[in-house]
Amino acid sequence: MNRIIVGLLIIVFGASACKKEVDQAEVDRLLIEEYVAATGLNTQVDPSGLYYVIEEPGTGIQPNISDDVEVRYKGYLLDGTVFDQTTGDKTVVFNLGGLILGWQIAIPLLKEGGKGTFIHPSALAYGRRSAGPLIGPNEVLVFEIELVDVKR
Repeated sequence: MNRIIVGLLIIVFGASACKKEVDQAEVDRLLIEEYVAATGLNTQVDPSGLYYVIEEPGTGIQPNISDDVEVRYKGYLLDGTVFDQTTGDKTVVFNLGGLILGWQIAIPLLKEGGKGTFIHPSALAYGRRSAGPLIGPNEVLVFEIELVDVKR
């Protein structure tokens, strides 16, 4: 009898945890759609839930998940608060596979020389975790990314 009760409790709590994730995804979607409407961005939506605008597709190599990518970028919250960016002509190099899921989806949408704006629902960013002093839990993030070079 105790096993049945424990099993039912696991099912109930598991279902409620899934419900919370679905609710957060819906909250993110509504926030993003409001932001897109307010900014006038003409976005596309990836099946993952990533909203994006490709300003310049680029003409060079398209990166794979195992590549190192050299980028210029600006990351900010929906209210415009900048939490990280490269400055001037400076670039940074990252291994694409080591980045947040949203970047792993976003950057391969570009080729070398490409530029885009990518709006990450929280599940494609840091999820329920905070990241630094400005990024709270379940935060939707916006990144303007220029793919400068792909290093294989």
